[in-house]
Amino acid sequence: MANIKSAKKRILVAEARNARNKAIKSKVKTAIKKVDAAVAAQDKEAAKAALLAATSELDKAASKGVYHKNTASRKISRLSKAVNGIA
Repeated sequence: MANIKSAKKRILVAEARNARNKAIKSKVKTAIKKVDAAVAAQDKEAAKAALLAATSELDKAASKGVYHKNTASRKISRLSKAVNGIA
């Protein structure tokens, strides 16, 4: 365990950030799963609605630094391609 005051603070701050990042990543994963499920069910309307929500979550995660902007962009692109591929 840390003895120095600044080291103790860093531990607390790291735990808080870790919890926040974990929650944001979980939201993103859930949103992506909803898009994938709608695509698998061939439900175009549900897929479009889920894609809109997933895009929003990914953009928020990228703006907060949880995901790199290129990673978020790649994920959005792949989801969009899947949704647009529904006949």
